[in-house]
Amino acid sequence: MADKKKPAAPKAGATAKASAAKGAAAAAKKAPSTPRTASEERLATFMSEEAEDNQTLRRAMAVAVAFHIALLAITFPSMTSSTTKEAEKPKVYVVQQVRFKPPPPKEEQKIPKPKAKKVPIPDPTPDEPEPIRIEEPEEFDLPDIDDLVIGIPDAPPEPEPDGPIYVTGDVKKPEKLTSPPPQYTEIARKARIQGVVILQSIIDEQGNVTEVSILKGLPMGLAEAAMGAVRQWKFKPATLNGKPVAVYFNLTVNFQLQ
Repeated sequence: MADKKKPAAPKAGATAKASAAKGAAAAAKKAPSTPRTASEERLATFMSEEAEDNQTLRRAMAVAVAFHIALLAITFPSMTSSTTKEAEKPKVYVVQQVRFKPPPPKEEQKIPKPKAKKVPIPDPTPDEPEPIRIEEPEEFDLPDIDDLVIGIPDAPPEPEPDGPIYVTGDVKKPEKLTSPPPQYTEIARKARIQGVVILQSIIDEQGNVTEVSILKGLPMGLAEAAMGAVRQWKFKPATLNGKPVAVYFNLTVNFQLQ
């Protein structure tokens, strides 16, 4: 009786790999799925969007490259043919004729006409005297004048000035009547100060010195001493048309040590 063939035993390595895969699948089914956080979900969304954008960019670049290749293939032969045609065309030179402007028309010179001279006609009867013609005077209607005005009327009198005036023109300057000398201050005497003090004053209609101001002074109280002395001076008042008037008048006080 013939022996039956036994089936071949599987290899040990293959059986081990199959069992490991089955175990991993079973473990994956049994193991609970861990939940994702919000940041992980955002990161996953960003990665997927970036992958899609990169794919879209690659497609657009591929389309643009294909379009430019097709455009160059179409236009390049026409460009080469146009350049060759331009090179083959002979150059044509155009000569422009120079046109000169015509000279301006000359102005017609006007020839002045000769003036006709008047020739006197001789008198046919030179011996006979010519008649004398007397022109009659024209008559004018003059108004009746009763009184004749003889001479020029006097001008109106000049208005009297308001306030003091300067000694000019018809104004006669005041005349000094009394002038007490100023007193030297002791400090100016010791300092041996000498000089002139010039004062501007107003002399009224009565000849009194009313207002005094210093034009040029001296130190150490001499200017004040001069002002005090001048206020005591007496003048014959200035006159305008014979009437006394107030005037501005400059006074000089001399300080000298003896």
